[in-house]
Amino acid sequence: MTNPVLVEVFRGETVESRHRGSVVVTDGDGKIVYSLGDIERPTFPRSAIKAIQALPLVESGAADAYGFGNEELAMACASHSGEPQHVSRAADMLARAGLDVSALECGAHWPTQQPVLIALAKSGQEPTALHNNCSGKHAGFLCTCRHLGVETRGYSALGSPEQDMVREAMESVTGAPHTLDYCGTDGCSIPTYAIPLKNLAHGFARMATGTDLAPARAKAARRLMDAAMAAPFYVAGTHRACTELMEMAPGRLFVKTGAEGVFVGAVPELGLGIAVKCDDGATRAAEAMIATVLARIFRNEAELESKLDRFADREMRNWNGITYGVISPTEELTEAGIN
Repeated sequence: MTNPVLVEVFRGETVESRHRGSVVVTDGDGKIVYSLGDIERPTFPRSAIKAIQALPLVESGAADAYGFGNEELAMACASHSGEPQHVSRAADMLARAGLDVSALECGAHWPTQQPVLIALAKSGQEPTALHNNCSGKHAGFLCTCRHLGVETRGYSALGSPEQDMVREAMESVTGAPHTLDYCGTDGCSIPTYAIPLKNLAHGFARMATGTDLAPARAKAARRLMDAAMAAPFYVAGTHRACTELMEMAPGRLFVKTGAEGVFVGAVPELGLGIAVKCDDGATRAAEAMIATVLARIFRNEAELESKLDRFADREMRNWNGITYGVISPTEELTEAGIN
């Protein structure tokens, strides 16, 4: 099945690039409210699924034992930009469990925000694993291990007690088998599993509604989503899509990006979960796709719909600040009828 073109990139009045993809919106029961493209194809959710991976942190009692509030829980769900606030928060999470940066197994990389990267380089410092966009998630993994008395060394490996807990949570919430046949290694070294896009959307609808989840899991899921919506800066950072989209409707919508053109979302008040995948892995297209779907969901709220549409259909500027084109969702996506 060939997926439809959902986003076009114009240079002047001419289409320069086209991005194909798939979209699905479900309710907590798994009913498909809206879809475009192939939603059965196995897709690696990558970092989009971090809120589900953080469930053992809350369910085990570790989050309460270490006094974690919204910012720490948001960090456990984050793909952050490596800004100073993110780095210090991840370090503090580890310190509460008697650990430090040496325990992290996610690897080090430079901050993803150019001004932050430049500031760090000018200071003469090298990046550490705390700057890794996944350091909050890994700090959560380590705190769970420490609280349960599980060996922390090797916590990121396939078959470790921590990753077995994470795998069970992901299977339970998405309803999709997480098999070795569809297992790969994520950028931060933990296992990642390809599942159908429709299951990914259903998983986030269930995170928002608690439908068919055990009471403790449903409570933990909503706590994590509420934390991310309450502290969106710690989910991503300055000028990042996840942060900016959640700030448009505080406490009303949850979104989370993943590598290679994946985005998920949830609208708790409507009990809906969303998943999109850009076939060529382009983040710019995935951002336009998720914002457009959200705009259609909020079509009865003119101000919010307008904000979301402006985010989706946006100008591109060169290094001199000159507008040279736009990223624009196609009519097939903008005319979506989502009820």
